[in-house]
Amino acid sequence: MSNPKIEQFKKVLQLDPNDETLWFGLGNVYMDDETWDEAISAFQRCLAVQPRYSAAYYALAKAYHHAGDLEACRRICEHGIEVASSNGDLLVVKNLEALKSSLA
Repeated sequence: MSNPKIEQFKKVLQLDPNDETLWFGLGNVYMDDETWDEAISAFQRCLAVQPRYSAAYYALAKAYHHAGDLEACRRICEHGIEVASSNGDLLVVKNLEALKSSLA
């Protein structure tokens, strides 16, 4: 049975496919459902709409980590640290650095 939250996000995204917060929310619902590939896709769309969305980098890196793609996780952590640093999002920087360190 499909998650009703996913269907709600998809309906609203049909009306406004350029809303990064909706893509981020959809990605988080997919994370809750442990559907990593769908989460990755949603977070990628979020970042395509808003490339400076710091929290989306951390979420995307976690999704790659759960999916077992550690190289992609590392790349996203590195890029996300740059973006989050320039945004002044220190908590996101800390989280991305901790995730990246766990890959070593």
